[in-house]
Amino acid sequence: MMNRRDFSIVSSLLGLGLLPLAGSARAQTPAFQADTDYQPLPRQVPVDAPAGKVEVIEFFSYNCPHCFVFEPVLENWLKTLPSYAVFRRVPVPFVGNDRNDLNAKQRLYYTLEIMGKANEFQYKFFQAVQPPGSRYLSIVGEKAIIDWVKRQPGLDSKKFLEIFHSFTVTSKASRATQLTNGYQVQAVPSLGVAGRWYIDVERARTEARMLQIVDSLIAQAHRGA
Repeated sequence: MMNRRDFSIVSSLLGLGLLPLAGSARAQTPAFQADTDYQPLPRQVPVDAPAGKVEVIEFFSYNCPHCFVFEPVLENWLKTLPSYAVFRRVPVPFVGNDRNDLNAKQRLYYTLEIMGKANEFQYKFFQAVQPPGSRYLSIVGEKAIIDWVKRQPGLDSKKFLEIFHSFTVTSKASRATQLTNGYQVQAVPSLGVAGRWYIDVERARTEARMLQIVDSLIAQAHRGA
């Protein structure tokens, strides 16, 4: 887990352990306690999900090694989401001192999303930013991001640049920062549910248990509780 107070660029990616698999996260859903296992928000955050759907948000950073390791676990868990849950990602404006880099990586995500390429390139970009065996981030800043995009088969770099610098993407990046603040995000990876609850690994204690808590809250929101 990368705490919000950890603003320095990650200097080492060594020594990361594998996270527990999430395949059995829905096998049992024990009772969880507000203010202990998860944090109810003092003010509900507006959601984009259609009526009758429960919005689930993952807050992440491409600069966060824990988010990188969590990504395959999350993808496995997403395959079992109920039909009434709607999932989306929000890139946070922290984990690093370079504000231009953080904003550029927010805009990269939303550009890929608009192009319909976010799922295809999400893990690929993580791998590029945090290559195996490297002690440092390999992509920092807008120029490095654009250079990476130009090398990717299946990505139209001209179209990417048009969208990357658009007002729409700038607005989405600004909205991501608002959501991060609205959910009072303190660490990544973390999750928000229904505009009402915030969960991170520090409270949940393990990634697998964090996903169990989210399952429980999704069900609670769907019941209207």
